[in-house]
Amino acid sequence: MSTVGVIGAGSWGTALAVTLGLNGHDVRLYARNEEQLASLMKTRENLKYLPGVKLPETITLTGEISDAVSGAEAVCFSTPAQSFRSVLSSSLEYIDDEMIIINVAKGIEKNSLMRLSEIAASFGIEEKYCMLSGPSHAEEVGQKMMTALVAASVSEETAVAVQNMFSTDFLRVYTGSDVTGCELGGALKNIIALGAGITDGMGFGDNSKAALMTRGIAEMKRLGAALGADPATFAGLTGIGDLIVTCTSMHSRNRRCGILIGEGMNPQDAVKEVGMVVEGMFTAEAAYELAGKAGVEMPITSAIYRLVKGDVSAEDAVKALMARDLKPED
Repeated sequence: MSTVGVIGAGSWGTALAVTLGLNGHDVRLYARNEEQLASLMKTRENLKYLPGVKLPETITLTGEISDAVSGAEAVCFSTPAQSFRSVLSSSLEYIDDEMIIINVAKGIEKNSLMRLSEIAASFGIEEKYCMLSGPSHAEEVGQKMMTALVAASVSEETAVAVQNMFSTDFLRVYTGSDVTGCELGGALKNIIALGAGITDGMGFGDNSKAALMTRGIAEMKRLGAALGADPATFAGLTGIGDLIVTCTSMHSRNRRCGILIGEGMNPQDAVKEVGMVVEGMFTAEAAYELAGKAGVEMPITSAIYRLVKGDVSAEDAVKALMARDLKPED
């Protein structure tokens, strides 16, 4: 069994820490917020983000990154995508060459337009970097509901190590090598989930959502291909699989935020109402800019970007999408 540091005690970081603990690993869970840390230590439960799931005794809680990272065989970063660079940078002095670096955030850095693996590579971490992604709500993994994920790395050895680390009788982990495709699928589906929520909030039906999801995956695949991903990846767990779960579940903060926007709430107020990071709000801008640079047409992404910026209303965004020139399906 391994010693694994988990950086970030939100819902997903807690659920993964619990999974690792149940697997017999020595887990060190880092919580940045002192009040939350005190509550975790007192109750052995994440009352704010994952209530009802008890932390195994194999999990040690800490408020120091050095305690979570130093001497571990692997470190799992479960922080918002926009924080990944700064948190990884703060951890570098405790990371050695043999340590596996796992990232579970889904997003694109807003200013640099870099994927999170590209950020890791800029710090000299590539062979030992692995992203873990797929259709997975923390609430269900915490309750041991059957789930499937993908561990993707440029190193097969690293991917297999992560696969073995996380696999249980309720969590099945596949390996993959298309890091670009897996990361883009996990990031871009949040934009489409915002759109799915908006259609729900506006009172549209199943036809609308099915069309949005299908055309959304086409956009994701187009941008992925332009950036070097394998288009087939978007038909897998980190593509259509993650898209389905995020667009259809009330566990999805992106969908919940979209519903509020569709009902007429200001986008920023909707984020506050959700009370957690809504990655699709950041990724919409990053994807819009990436698509422009790559010369890729992404009308749904563009419409949602302009909507969350406040440039258009939900009604006008829908009208513009439906009024586009007629064309063959691609």
